[in-house]
Amino acid sequence: MICRILLLIILTSCVSGSFVVNVTQTCYQAEENHNITLEWTFTTKPDSFITSLKIRCSRPELSVLYQVHEGVEVSESQDAKFSGRVQSDKDALREGRIRLQLSGLRTDDSGLYRCEVKTNSGSSFQDCKLSVTAADEPKHQTPTMNPQTESRGRIGLYAALILTAAAAALLITLSLKAEKRKCKHVNSHSLSSVVTSTSSSSESLPASSSEAPPISLI
Repeated sequence: MICRILLLIILTSCVSGSFVVNVTQTCYQAEENHNITLEWTFTTKPDSFITSLKIRCSRPELSVLYQVHEGVEVSESQDAKFSGRVQSDKDALREGRIRLQLSGLRTDDSGLYRCEVKTNSGSSFQDCKLSVTAADEPKHQTPTMNPQTESRGRIGLYAALILTAAAAALLITLSLKAEKRKCKHVNSHSLSSVVTSTSSSSESLPASSSEAPPISLI
């Protein structure tokens, strides 16, 4: 009887020891607002193990992101922060794979994730680490201009500069002509004043006798 008990314990230990959970990748890195798929594998048997399958994927602080009890997914135990952000591949379970897609990553999603699996063949768990980096600030890009639009803009700029230069030259020419006219008018006025002044002076002088005074003879 004692031998049978010892044999049963040894067999149970061997069976339990044969059940292993492995993580596909020990470290995951992703950027904020992106998606990532965490994956674990476990040993399976051809029997209907799915009905006895229990899975619990959680954070070290016991916040649950995915849980399966006797082959049925239990959403009530999921932490509110993961609500609507976790999708599982149910077809992969029969192949001994647990694939969880975590969408809309946040920086506070960084940390350890543990997956515990229990079946009739035994139980095991494995951890992986997720690191989520903050998204870079969007860079303000200078809008590229169409070459044709840029060429037209340059032509317009050159035309505006030419017109401006022509208008400036015209203004300078008109100013010079106006200045010349003003100078001529001033000179004519000055000459007229001089002539008028001379005439006035001539009229004011006494008339000189053109005949010599008579010479008296003694």
